[in-house]
Amino acid sequence: MSLAYPFQKFQDWCTQQWSILWGKSFDPTKEEWLMGPFGQVGSIGDDFVYQLAEREGLVVSRNVRDRGLIPSVRDLQLPEEEYTRLSDAVIDFYQQTGQYSLQFAVEWNSFFKFFGKTVRVLFSERINQLNVPIKNLREGEEVNSEIITLSDPKTGQVQYTIWFRSFKDSGEVLYSGVYSICKPPSGKVHVKAVFPLPKGNATVILEPTVGPNGELSLHSAGKRFGDAGFYFLLNDAKENYWANYVKSFRDVLVVRSTEEGVLAEQTLTLWGMRVLRFSYRMGRD
Repeated sequence: MSLAYPFQKFQDWCTQQWSILWGKSFDPTKEEWLMGPFGQVGSIGDDFVYQLAEREGLVVSRNVRDRGLIPSVRDLQLPEEEYTRLSDAVIDFYQQTGQYSLQFAVEWNSFFKFFGKTVRVLFSERINQLNVPIKNLREGEEVNSEIITLSDPKTGQVQYTIWFRSFKDSGEVLYSGVYSICKPPSGKVHVKAVFPLPKGNATVILEPTVGPNGELSLHSAGKRFGDAGFYFLLNDAKENYWANYVKSFRDVLVVRSTEEGVLAEQTLTLWGMRVLRFSYRMGRD
């Protein structure tokens, strides 16, 4: 039986071993659509940014104002009728994310609060990643929203775009994620968000569609490996690659334009039950 990397915190080893037991080994050269950066043992936060840059010989640029999560919404290859219906403000947000401020609110299903608190105590606070508040935040809380790019020093080409979000008051990292697009086996372009973790990452593959009022909807509601959904990736003790596809965990993100600015609502469900709901308000600085 394959084993997780031994020289790390016990709780990290256990979760990785769980992913090995319930996941599958894979060849990263044959599943390039799924691959993204892995974190190292220890804290993630923005340490990950500099570790990745050093490992791959890249140049770090912080607080990049003229770049978005994806270079062009056209890269999503949406059907023309959907693209023409898509809100201009939503397009601008995704292409110029670095120029937007961010307010954040969260509402938990009380049934899952203990689970969220356990994850925060055992993992999030220690590795400084995915620090979701346990108390409900009904009023928007100010969040530092920063686009960081890692570029080739010779060509200047951007290799990674990182959306780094932290709470202004505490400095805790809400999310440090690498954003890009990918093309799973279905052949349709999806949005990919990669959240580095020790010796691995949590990867969310989201299928884009445009709603009747110009909103962009991103869904991770697949049924099997290769579909949209949640994946936990890791390297084991022998540097073999493993992926655990968790089809019971789903994410729906809807981004729309209103008179108040660009609003987003994100709902996470487990076994069909709502775990928590995030609300975001984005406005140009």
